[in-house]
Amino acid sequence: MKLTDLASPQVAEASKVSHVINNFPESDLPFYRKLGRTDLTVSCLGLGGGGNISSGDTLYAFERGINYFFYSSDLHHYIYSSMSGALRQMCNRRSSVREKVVLATVTYIKSPEMALAALLDQFVELEIDYIDVLFWGWIGSSDRSILQDCLQLSPDLRGTNSVYQRTIERMFGASERLKKMGAVRYIGASFHDINLAQQCLDSDLLDVVMVRHNVAHRSAQSQIFNQLDVQDSSRQGIVTFKSTGSHSGALWDVPSSLPEKCWQPTVPDLYRYSLTQNCVDVCLTGLTNRKEIDAAIAGVQQGKLTTAEVEYLNLYGDLHHNQQTSLAIPPEKLIYRS
Repeated sequence: MKLTDLASPQVAEASKVSHVINNFPESDLPFYRKLGRTDLTVSCLGLGGGGNISSGDTLYAFERGINYFFYSSDLHHYIYSSMSGALRQMCNRRSSVREKVVLATVTYIKSPEMALAALLDQFVELEIDYIDVLFWGWIGSSDRSILQDCLQLSPDLRGTNSVYQRTIERMFGASERLKKMGAVRYIGASFHDINLAQQCLDSDLLDVVMVRHNVAHRSAQSQIFNQLDVQDSSRQGIVTFKSTGSHSGALWDVPSSLPEKCWQPTVPDLYRYSLTQNCVDVCLTGLTNRKEIDAAIAGVQQGKLTTAEVEYLNLYGDLHHNQQTSLAIPPEKLIYRS
């Protein structure tokens, strides 16, 4: 049975979930990679629930090969909850495919005192026995001291035989997976302050760094990505978000100053732009349906963007934010496509 044939993912038996490993063609943009220094194998495209994707389409993404899923249990929970049935099906204690899924969850309650409550909410809602990456979310310029306090919990939260694992075991009962993995395997932080993210790159308490990056907001390239060595097995994992901009400034909307017949990048092109950058492991997407899932995967299969394409998209991003006029762009930098 295909996942897409399941009539009700929320109530389907976990034993019916299957994972089809696609034979992705070899390229300079591998679909699967190791997430920094973790032992997690992740798809380069991650799926978050911000696009209000259904559980059925979430399962379809998994069937197509996407295995990194990002879920919020507090802020934006109403939007994310439409994928919760699929996550319960894939990640519950009885699931036969749990080890093939990388479950990343986030709490925007930046309080060490509330960490256990946030964790319990996720365990109850998703019926899970461990989380692969727990993110502290929305870390801004005023959160420096709060983040440090939260990160000090890392030894108690992550790994086996941790304080939080023992607490979860007492509340939910011990399982073989919980004993083996711990309640939380790795700790991440989602930054809205690039300077603070840069200062945390050497932290032993932080395993995964998530930052905004797109053609119009490129500071992460110089301050984060290019500070890392792709050959360094001890580097943190890197996840990007908002690769397509936001609803108030969607980067697929063509700038009025773009010369006629110039290349107008698609959403998959914008994902490839982030994935072409140094040391980016996962580009988090807000895909909303199966057509978008297929298009994003097809985009990755084209491989990395060329240097000329990257330079053109840099200019496109500048135009989008009115940093340049079309007259200031050297003609040789333009790319024309029918």
